Amino acid sequence: MRIRRVLALSAAAVCAAPTSMATIDLPADKAPLWEFGLGVGALGFADYRGADTGQVYLLPVPYFVYRGRFLRADREGVRGRLFSRDFAAINVSVNATTPVRSSATLARRGMPNLQSTFDFGPSLDLHLWRARDGRARLDLRLPLRTALTVSAPPNAIGWFFAPRVNIDLLDVVAGHPGWNLGMLAGPLFADRRYHGYFYDVAPAYATPSRPAYVAHGGYSGSQMLVSLSLRKPTCWLGAYARFDALNSAAFVDSPLVRSKGYWTAGVAIAWLISRSSTTVDPDGDAP
Repeated sequence: MRIRRVLALSAAAVCAAPTSMATIDLPADKAPLWEFGLGVGALGFADYRGADTGQVYLLPVPYFVYRGRFLRADREGVRGRLFSRDFAAINVSVNATTPVRSSATLARRGMPNLQSTFDFGPSLDLHLWRARDGRARLDLRLPLRTALTVSAPPNAIGWFFAPRVNIDLLDVVAGHPGWNLGMLAGPLFADRRYHGYFYDVAPAYATPSRPAYVAHGGYSGSQMLVSLSLRKPTCWLGAYARFDALNSAAFVDSPLVRSKGYWTAGVAIAWLISRSSTTVDPDGDAP
């Protein structure tokens, strides 16, 4: 369980902390096909969305960037590119969440633990605007994901939809080259099973202060995220902050929801160990 928890935390760190898509010691229109490094990061987040308890972790952070034509691992996560045009792209991406020990949270005490989850699915990304120099862009991303527990065997726990507007300022932020700024915001929606996994209270676990509850599907609140990263020839530094608002969410009346708005944040530094001698277009065109 401890090893699985560290792996899940590392996966969550990779997904949360943005990586740079450009190396500043190469021509602006070229980047290595792949880069690999290791580092350390600190993450602070709630035990689950709506919890009033949280954790701060210091953990190893793998740094990996791959700029293939079809397979991509970069500041937008790990994904497979199925279709790409100047105006739109279709990707298949993956994500992960960390486990929650119910004994460590007052709201869930006496209930079963929440296992790590793994989710994947397609995303239609619409390119709404691009600066001529490629250093600024505005996208509308429409990911639809299926979620499963990390268990033997995995159990499907539903799906969620997270449309979001994304703004990226690449390589130059406030006149300083090498800095990248990303901002995104949007609502979340999920089915009853997904909400139920986190917010249902079965009659067997009901108490006077925690009545039985059955969650509904629908609106899941909203998220806003800001990330900042700096890429140097031999290292990378990144940080992010995210705000979750659960007002009017379909599960907001669950006794397991103790906070309707909260911040999560993380910071990481990684050192480059190796990189490919083959260079490609930073957007992933063939070598």
